[in-house]
Amino acid sequence: QVQLVESGGGLVQPGGSLRLSCAASGFTLDYYAIGWFRQAPGKEREGVSCISISGGSTYTADSVKGRFTISRDNAKNTVYLQMNSLKPEDTAVYYCAAAAAPAVQAMCVMVSLEYDYWGQGTQVTVSS
Repeated sequence: QVQLVESGGGLVQPGGSLRLSCAASGFTLDYYAIGWFRQAPGKEREGVSCISISGGSTYTADSVKGRFTISRDNAKNTVYLQMNSLKPEDTAVYYCAAAAAPAVQAMCVMVSLEYDYWGQGTQVTVSS
C-alpha cells in the first residue's frame, strides 16, 4: 500500500545538525512534489520546505532559510531534509507529504489540503 516513512530524528544540541529522510513505498515519488511540515506541542502545523518533481523549484520557510536544505533522490525514492545550526525552536514532529496538485508542483504551495499522502512523523528535539 501507499506509505511514506520519515526517519533521522532524535535529540541534538543547539547548533548541531540532523538529516531527515522520507522514503516512499507503494508509489513512486517521481510524480509528486514533496513537502516537509512540522508541528510543535500546542502549535499549528507549519510548512517548512518543498521540492518540485524535477527538483528545480523549491520553497523554504523564512524561519529556517539558510539553515535547512531539501533535496531528492528519485532513484532511491527518497527525499531528504538537511538541518544545520539547529535551534531549540526547531523542536517539533516533522512530517513529509506528497502532492500531485499542479499548483504545488509548479509553485510549492504549502497548503496541507493539497497534499495527498503523509508520513507518521519523526521527532526532532533540540536541547542542551
